[in-house]
Amino acid sequence: MARLQLVTANKVARAPRVRPSANAVAKPMPVVLPVRNDNEPEYKDHFITRNGVTFAGSHLIIDLWEAEGLDDRDRIEQALIDAVKAAGATLLHIHLHTFSDGGGVSGVAVLAESHISVHTWPEKGYAAFDVFMCGDAQPRKAMDVFKAAFNPGRIVVGEHKRGVL
Repeated sequence: MARLQLVTANKVARAPRVRPSANAVAKPMPVVLPVRNDNEPEYKDHFITRNGVTFAGSHLIIDLWEAEGLDDRDRIEQALIDAVKAAGATLLHIHLHTFSDGGGVSGVAVLAESHISVHTWPEKGYAAFDVFMCGDAQPRKAMDVFKAAFNPGRIVVGEHKRGVL
């Protein structure tokens, strides 16, 4: 079972390892909401309301097939940068890992509005992108960037609204 990390004030505290018994029943976790202090400055709510539905953000699952350049780290990094700009998002950091022997590239662009992740399989001509954004960002605009950058023969896109209230 994975250990959880709690991060507070730049300090990391490890949660104790718990091994549930075979008869254990999952209990719902309490939800803790921040206490609103009217003396504090207003913070921007990045939830979206569209067609009467309020949600945290849009999560696009984008599969590119018969795509080119999937082992080219620089091309992938530039595509991530261009996708962030096209979507009107705020780039905080990009981390990419290139696998050896013609393997693919995996990585993430961390955004103020969430993230874009990528995993490529050049030997199959396949790339998997997850584009999750909240607030005013427009994640669908990232798809045009990926089309231009990788020239796929086929694209499959799924969309999920995250955090529907």
